[in-house]
Amino acid sequence: MYYKDSKTFKIKTSYNRMKRANLFTKVNSQLRTCPLIPVNKVLKPFFLLSVLITFLLILSDGVEAAAGTNKVTNIGAIIDGNSRSGKEEKTAMEIAVQNFNNISRNHKLSLHFKHPKGDPLQAAYAAEELIKEKKVEVIIGMDKWEEAALVANIGNQSQVPILSFAAPARTPISTSLRWPFLIRMASDGSEQMRCIAALVHSYNWKRVVVIYEDDVLGSESGNLALLTEALQEVGSEIEYRLVLPPFSFLTDPKDVVQDELMKLQNQTEARVFIVLQSSLPMLTCIFGEAKKAGLVGNDTVWIVANSITSFLDSVDNPVFSSMEGTLGIKTYYSSNSSYKRFEALFQKIFRSEYLNENDFQPGIQALRAYDSIGIITQAIEKLGSNIRSPKMFLNSVLESDFTGLSGRIRFKDGMLSDAPTLRIVNVDGKKCKELDFWLPNCGFSDTLYVEQGKGRCRNSDGGKTTGGLSGPVIWPGDLNGRDPKGWAMPTEAKPLRIIVPQRTSFDKFVTFRSGEKRPVGFCVDLFDEVVRRLNYSIPHVFVHFDGQYGDMIEGVYNKTYDAAIGDITILAERTEYVEFTQPYAESGLSMIVPFETEDTTWIFVKPFNLEMWMVSCAIFIYTMLIIWFLEHQTNPEFRGPRKYQFGTAFWFTFSSLFFAQREKLYSNFTRVVVVAWLCVVFILTSSYTASLTSMLTVQRMKPNFSEFEKLKKDKLNVGCDDDSFVQQYLQDVLGFDHDKIKVFNRENNYTTEFERNSIAAAFLELPYERLFLNQHCKSYSGSKATYRFGGLGFAFQKGSPFAADFSREILCLSEDGNITFFEEKWFAPSPECSTSATNNNVESLSLRSFKGIYIVSAAISTICFLLFLIRLFRNSRPHQEADGGHLTPGGKSGSSSEERITKYFYNGNKTRVPRRASTFAQALDKDEWGSTKWEYVSNSDNLETN
Repeated sequence: MYYKDSKTFKIKTSYNRMKRANLFTKVNSQLRTCPLIPVNKVLKPFFLLSVLITFLLILSDGVEAAAGTNKVTNIGAIIDGNSRSGKEEKTAMEIAVQNFNNISRNHKLSLHFKHPKGDPLQAAYAAEELIKEKKVEVIIGMDKWEEAALVANIGNQSQVPILSFAAPARTPISTSLRWPFLIRMASDGSEQMRCIAALVHSYNWKRVVVIYEDDVLGSESGNLALLTEALQEVGSEIEYRLVLPPFSFLTDPKDVVQDELMKLQNQTEARVFIVLQSSLPMLTCIFGEAKKAGLVGNDTVWIVANSITSFLDSVDNPVFSSMEGTLGIKTYYSSNSSYKRFEALFQKIFRSEYLNENDFQPGIQALRAYDSIGIITQAIEKLGSNIRSPKMFLNSVLESDFTGLSGRIRFKDGMLSDAPTLRIVNVDGKKCKELDFWLPNCGFSDTLYVEQGKGRCRNSDGGKTTGGLSGPVIWPGDLNGRDPKGWAMPTEAKPLRIIVPQRTSFDKFVTFRSGEKRPVGFCVDLFDEVVRRLNYSIPHVFVHFDGQYGDMIEGVYNKTYDAAIGDITILAERTEYVEFTQPYAESGLSMIVPFETEDTTWIFVKPFNLEMWMVSCAIFIYTMLIIWFLEHQTNPEFRGPRKYQFGTAFWFTFSSLFFAQREKLYSNFTRVVVVAWLCVVFILTSSYTASLTSMLTVQRMKPNFSEFEKLKKDKLNVGCDDDSFVQQYLQDVLGFDHDKIKVFNRENNYTTEFERNSIAAAFLELPYERLFLNQHCKSYSGSKATYRFGGLGFAFQKGSPFAADFSREILCLSEDGNITFFEEKWFAPSPECSTSATNNNVESLSLRSFKGIYIVSAAISTICFLLFLIRLFRNSRPHQEADGGHLTPGGKSGSSSEERITKYFYNGNKTRVPRRASTFAQALDKDEWGSTKWEYVSNSDNLETN
């Protein structure tokens, strides 16, 4: 700080130095063991020798000469001496310098402080003064990036390294080129903003309010942009920004804050407040007025950034009481033995110099200030006598790599290369309780040692999973063990305003009965059941709305209403304005057309399809030919002229369809074929009779149109609801002309218009189509829903937590089957449609159902045919041998077996064998083939009798 009276300043400075010297003398043993101070391990003889030499120098009055050879490095420090962080930094740097001076024999450090009071221009002037007047070789400090940037320009001009405690929220690519002598002992704000966004998402808060105190220079704009991006990555967003002017500019800060909070309450329902930056006086005012306005209570969330959490330990009790349940982001540092020694020394000095402070614990600023001196002393030790070279000194600083009190110290591109480890703290009473860690590339963890498998790492996807913090969290208000909703919860004085359509085409979903203020219907019962199952109460009132569904969505979007329930279709366009629940019913576009009576003139051919008729005729002819072949030589009823033979075979096979055949069968092969054929006949006739009976007894109805393209082509009128999106959909997507679309507002209007032939089809959403057909299933038919929509659901404001809670309960109702209870109550079909068989169209029987029996029948006929041929061939061989010695008049032997078989096929003759009295009979005349009419018997019979 600055003093008007120079004499007073000198006396004050001299007094402070004497007091600090006494303290340092008392804790001299501690100073020798502080971190970052190199201790030379020397053998005892050399130590005794050095003591002897020093004693001789003192005796020779050479102390002044020895002191004159000490090298002194001047260090400039630009801090805000009036702030808590500035006081901590000053104390920590003085401790580090004193530690070094106590052990260094030929090199000393000298600190020169400047206090620009938060003005970047004053910081630049202070840097020039330190360089020109104090001949400083390095400047440290600058808690604000605006100060650091201006001081860096001065450092470039004078080639003096600058160690800044601040870094920009977004690091420009050209930072190292623009300010080569600038070293940032801090990381950018990206990791902290990712941590805040992950915290928001872990509790499924969709909308947040950002509050920060403006510093005129707009330093928080970078962090605000980073937070916006991080929230968007996890599906949340900033709904409201509350920017407060600097506290020092306000004559009545409480009134200003109160007015801004009132605006916030009226313009947003979000109750997740993120305070990015604020001075301690402004922070006290914010929380005090917020608590009076009811913004620090049930279902509210307060999160403060690292810049605020760092000085929470130093605030007084009244501020802590208004911040109960607040979450804070804090840079983590290890409380090892080195830190504990530093902490003890820091507390002694800080308590003696700043009696008006309430807390004497060092913060992260103090640790970084201490480490900054450590960076300089290590560079001095490396360079030795080359400290005068600024570039060599700068490179030595940039090569630093050690673990200090604030963490790992190493640089990349002029900035700390390691992202900080953060800690979530929770204000509980008069202290901050530590909760989870936030580890870079890992997320929330309950321990630091995830890499060694000693803990669990959550949110490793950048915060895209939910689950909350592992430890118990103290929230504002009394939530009875549940997490806050982060939303303005309804009360009896201010209930949830729910908009309900006053009229719908199908009043089973929702309707207002005359004389009643409360609506009834499927949607209302479902809403009441969901509210009953929630673990918190939702006071609400229903407001009837006489308008289009799109206007209802608009009312929720502009916050006129809190929610909308009813048969509301979920569309992609609507999801941009409201938050929909999980659909409770599927939705799609269906076409309803009336039935027309089918012509029954040719109904007797409908039981079988064309393929079935063709295959049946083929198997009939094949079986007929096989029977003829097997019987026409041995069975007198199958002999005679060719027309007679085939006529008899055809009549026998056809009459078997009705089991009326009278002809005797002589061959066992024929009997096998006929048995297989009769099985086919029995199955076919039974199936045919059943199918034809069903077709004759059930009213034959079919829809007029099966595809809407024919409706467009024929330019026929179609109908739809007048208060839905379907009318516009028919025009824009399906391509119907506007003048061909008729709109109706009641269910009964459709049946009336169909009866008048005013419309050829009606387009309804799938739930309406099912409800319509439940009452009119005998007269109308519905097509499949080719065009699908998102289903029917309830609509809430964007970011409302009720949407997620309702979705979860609707899913539970669907999974456990309870939702069907409401469907049966409101959508029960009429008595005439209550039977399960509602499809009047009986399909024709196809070949697929009968191909097995056809294959069996054809196979049996073929096998019998082949066996008969084999037997015929074998029986013809003895006759060939018997006739072998008799030559024909031409000198040749009798005909071969092949000739006999061929003659059997084409002349109808068999080998004539003289029968015994009991078995022979002679033919009486010749047939038309030219052979004498003998009574033929099979060769097999002859062989058996001989």
